[in-house]
Amino acid sequence: MLTRRHLLAASAATAAAPLSLAHAEAPKTMLVIGQQLDALITLDPGEAFEVIGGETISNCYNRLLMADPANPNRLKGELADKWEIGPDGVTFTFHLRGDVKFASGKPLTAEDAAFSLQRAIKLNKSPAFIINQFGFTRDNVDQRIVAKDPRTLVLTVGEQVAPTLLLYCLTANVGSVVERAEALAHAQADDFGNLWLKTHSAGSGPFVLRDWKASETLRYEANPNAQQRARLRQVIIKHIADPSAQLLELQRADIDIARNLQAEQLRAVQKDPKLRVSTALLGTLMYVVMNQNHPELAKPEVRQAIKWAIDYQGIQQHITPFTHQVHQSFLPEGFPAALKDNPFHRDVARAKDLLARAGLPGGFETTLDHASIQPNADIAQAVQSNLADIGIKVTLVAGDSRQVVTRTRARQHQLALLAWGPDYFDPHTNAETFNENPDNSDNARNKTLCWRSSWQDTDLTNRAIAAAHETDTAKRIAEYEKMQRDGQQRSPFALMLQSKDVAAIRKAVTGFELPPMSGRIDYATANKA
Repeated sequence: MLTRRHLLAASAATAAAPLSLAHAEAPKTMLVIGQQLDALITLDPGEAFEVIGGETISNCYNRLLMADPANPNRLKGELADKWEIGPDGVTFTFHLRGDVKFASGKPLTAEDAAFSLQRAIKLNKSPAFIINQFGFTRDNVDQRIVAKDPRTLVLTVGEQVAPTLLLYCLTANVGSVVERAEALAHAQADDFGNLWLKTHSAGSGPFVLRDWKASETLRYEANPNAQQRARLRQVIIKHIADPSAQLLELQRADIDIARNLQAEQLRAVQKDPKLRVSTALLGTLMYVVMNQNHPELAKPEVRQAIKWAIDYQGIQQHITPFTHQVHQSFLPEGFPAALKDNPFHRDVARAKDLLARAGLPGGFETTLDHASIQPNADIAQAVQSNLADIGIKVTLVAGDSRQVVTRTRARQHQLALLAWGPDYFDPHTNAETFNENPDNSDNARNKTLCWRSSWQDTDLTNRAIAAAHETDTAKRIAEYEKMQRDGQQRSPFALMLQSKDVAAIRKAVTGFELPPMSGRIDYATANKA
């Protein structure tokens, strides 16, 4: 817990002070949040690719554009006043506001915006594919992403694409504008400040990152130079892995918001007059993936058997009634072209027949990697039980979220229970990662979810690429709908659930609600009575 002495003394000069475990109510100048932070790997916008990292980046950085929190189907300018597409369909020009400053006090210019996008391409970390899919490479990006003057940024893509695709890609974390001078001042060799930005910020958002201790705390302070001024002086996020512990601290007012409560705790919140709940449908999908390097899992009948063995409704009703809904296609509900029908249900006889047709009437043994946090651990046990009923003996391999992500990125898993959140509000964000794998070699440029599990379907790969370039909206939507149905039958992804973001909040906290779909958590509007 945070002691009152530490909380009241916290400021820019004392931000790195250790957090005490003594019990004390959080002060009114500070928002304290309990959340599972174990998946957090880096806070560099050019590298971060986890949900909690994206939330932090959203509070510390601005982007050229953003999805309207009230209606994600609509784009809004954030740093850009206006933008236009040239008649050639490949030139995108953005006109930046002239009144934005970084936390350092220096003005934000088009040169910083150009540097940030160029930097992402040159770093070539996980999120780089969001930008490099438009033909940008390390060799050409300095000529194709150019600051024409302090307020004008011009992007020239390699070939004509659906305009909304590029625009929505710029709303992703990787589109965050980093202060060029600050990043380069901390650069080591040719890392463009990557090592420093893993644990620091250099943005123009409402907060400045002051301290991150892995699996312990995140600490922000209000940015005095931000256009959107934070109403509270500080935000501290404490890593509390156990949802029951989060609830206890919320009830004692040690924390103001709990972000990971499960069914049992949320029922208690509903009965507490001092607490309230904010809920929003997210784009995050939970799924079981089958690595195609495993000989049994590579059989089409086995992939289908596993999909028919899982008790989707039972898992949702008994484990995640408040936090998830059944969803079985790669586009989440709320996205253009998303399918709402769920073709799979638990059918043991059908699943056994499929195994027999695969030449495995007695089943086989495999492993399932999963995060040890809830609800993942309970869901993994349910899947283990479901698969045992059809003869597949599953050994559970639990780890913290970082370990699971690292293993799957290295293609070291067999089965894995994972979650995936879209990077931007366009169907291509998930169509690409769940379908495209043009290069299955270890040195592939784009290491999508397909690549991570060594699944390569040339037909779906080519169709996903083509859909990104389709400028007829109706044709594009129809193709994504068909791709989802084909993927349900062919892919190694047993898509199970779509997340609902649920925050339990003390009623003394005002001005904070979870945003629909966008994932851009905004702590700047929060206040405390």
